[in-house]
Amino acid sequence: MTTVSKTPPGADPKQLERTGTVREIGSQAVWSLSSCKPGFGVDQLRDDNLETYWQSDGSQPHLVNIQFRRKTTVKMLCIYADYKSDESYTPSKISVRVGNNFHNLQEIRQLEMVEPSGWIHIPLLDLANNPVRTFMIQIAVLANHQNGRDTHMRQIKVYTPVEESSVGKFPRCTTVDFMMYRAIR
Repeated sequence: MTTVSKTPPGADPKQLERTGTVREIGSQAVWSLSSCKPGFGVDQLRDDNLETYWQSDGSQPHLVNIQFRRKTTVKMLCIYADYKSDESYTPSKISVRVGNNFHNLQEIRQLEMVEPSGWIHIPLLDLANNPVRTFMIQIAVLANHQNGRDTHMRQIKVYTPVEESSVGKFPRCTTVDFMMYRAIR
């Protein structure tokens, strides 16, 4: 079990994408929730706005299901949580499960979070330290701070590693001069 404590917020996932090593693939998945209050569902969880959130509306565990149409390599999940804004709605214990469908999910990570504030980066690696290949990811909120019943999650991002081309290995274009000529106009 991993514990995430009161630390400075993690790097914005958009910064990770700019490095060219990962790509966000949440838009390729079908998302579902165990429950939600009207107006606080998947759309708010995926809208890139840290002021909106998913709010569950039922008994625990609260579930976020992320299903891909084909087996997909997933390197990392990023979850945005804000204890100062959400208090007892903030998750304190979550489980991340992967599998082919709802019937064979296996837990690969369990985290305990102590008053999180910012992006929480959750690597999804197998026993050989490689990114997992899966059809489905399930995030289960097992407990909230202050024994809260419902939960808030502000954003969730799903990342796959960017594979280098086998056609030829060219250095990345990083200088301003290089960037000016990288596309045909």
